[in-house]
Amino acid sequence: MIAYRNADPRFPFLWEEGEGAQPGARWHADGEGPVQYLSDTPDGAWAEFLRHEDIRDPEDLVHVRRSLWAVDVGSEELARPELPAGTLTGDAGSYPACREEARRLRSAGSPGLRARSAALTPGTAGGWRVEAGLRPGPERDGQTIVLFGERPDLTGWRAVFEGRPDETLLAAVHYLSY
Repeated sequence: MIAYRNADPRFPFLWEEGEGAQPGARWHADGEGPVQYLSDTPDGAWAEFLRHEDIRDPEDLVHVRRSLWAVDVGSEELARPELPAGTLTGDAGSYPACREEARRLRSAGSPGLRARSAALTPGTAGGWRVEAGLRPGPERDGQTIVLFGERPDLTGWRAVFEGRPDETLLAAVHYLSY
């Protein structure tokens, strides 16, 4: 399976132990990394960045210069968190419950997890089709792929070196605060 990762173009597409402490996020606390966060669509990867940087104004996109990576994450079975949808997609107040669930899954031997994207509003990960011009694809929810630990076994390709998302994506982002 190919997944997508947004990254600062100066750095690799995955976290490693030696490059400094990875800050905590939804599925891990400070000191529990590295943990790799990827998305099942390019829009999902861009939405993660926009959400965490709180970029809402199309004019702010002019200054965005990020790499977008396509990463072969293989076909290993990933766990599904046993949490309510509101917790999976909630604000930073939902992080402790998500982190506890990730600890449970890691201790059970799971290499990672797959959950509904917190960065995309429901139904907005459908992509595009060409049918008498460009048309929205069918509605579907985006997915986040979380892999525990360093992953030197994964191969990635830089799809975009220094790019930015289309401003239409801003309407699909589920921001941390409103």
